[in-house]
Amino acid sequence: RVSVRCCRCVPPSPTDHAPQPVRPPNCQPANLPVRRPAIGMEQLCYLALSVLLAIIVVYGLLELHYFLRMCLCVLLARFVKRRCHILDTTTVNGLCLTNDVDTLLYHMNNARYFRELDFARVDFYERTNLYRTITGMGGSVFQGAATIRYRRFIRPFHRFNIISRIIYWDEQSLFMEHRFVRPSDKFVHCIAICRQRVIDVSMEAVMSELLPRTSSNGFRATVLTSLAAPSPAAGGISNPAMDTSLAENGHGTTSGGAAGTGATASATAAHCLKLKPSLPPELAKWIEYNDMSSKNLRSGC
Repeated sequence: RVSVRCCRCVPPSPTDHAPQPVRPPNCQPANLPVRRPAIGMEQLCYLALSVLLAIIVVYGLLELHYFLRMCLCVLLARFVKRRCHILDTTTVNGLCLTNDVDTLLYHMNNARYFRELDFARVDFYERTNLYRTITGMGGSVFQGAATIRYRRFIRPFHRFNIISRIIYWDEQSLFMEHRFVRPSDKFVHCIAICRQRVIDVSMEAVMSELLPRTSSNGFRATVLTSLAAPSPAAGGISNPAMDTSLAENGHGTTSGGAAGTGATASATAAHCLKLKPSLPPELAKWIEYNDMSSKNLRSGC
């Protein structure tokens, strides 16, 4: 006869070196969960500090605010905002933040104005198709010179608009005017003039490609009368060299469809020449100064 005893009654064998598992009262083995040691508060603090330090280093070295805003500006100009004629004005919005003010925390730093112009130029290039036209013709464009005149401070957390337009161009350069305007009363805080140099392509050829475009293919130019009577929608910017006797910034109201259809090359060239603004006197002086500076640099002065 075989006797059956409970496992609780069996004493441990002295020859067994391995510890015997503790069984529940019903003599059935239990699959108990394995308890891992919990992460201590000190380790969590070290992890949080490491992540924060990594964000600060990346932000300081790469300046994420600038690149993220530039990407947003390109996306808005390419997919959200409407297309513009090359002689129209474009507007971008800005806000003076704490990283834009000077050490006195009193107004926007003077160097930040030129930084804001990067976003204004990208918006203008995308909406007028200027940059893609230059690169499509095998050329490139870069900043050659810039001048700025300040009138009044931009306070922290105050909004402003940057209104950009083309005021002149020659064979090698494109001259743009940017105005920092207060949205409430259209007061001009400062005026900047930038010279964009093009290489491996003629600026006259680029403008001849862009000027004949009308609203029939997605572009619409705005007729602005004079600088003395600014348009509220344009923020006080106008082009006094435009011939307002022609419809849509110089595009005649012919029944032949888009500009240039059935016209000769000479007629297109004459049409583009008529749209070209005259050289402003203050811009002529500035160009003369730039030429004198370039000659002095080449001569070793």
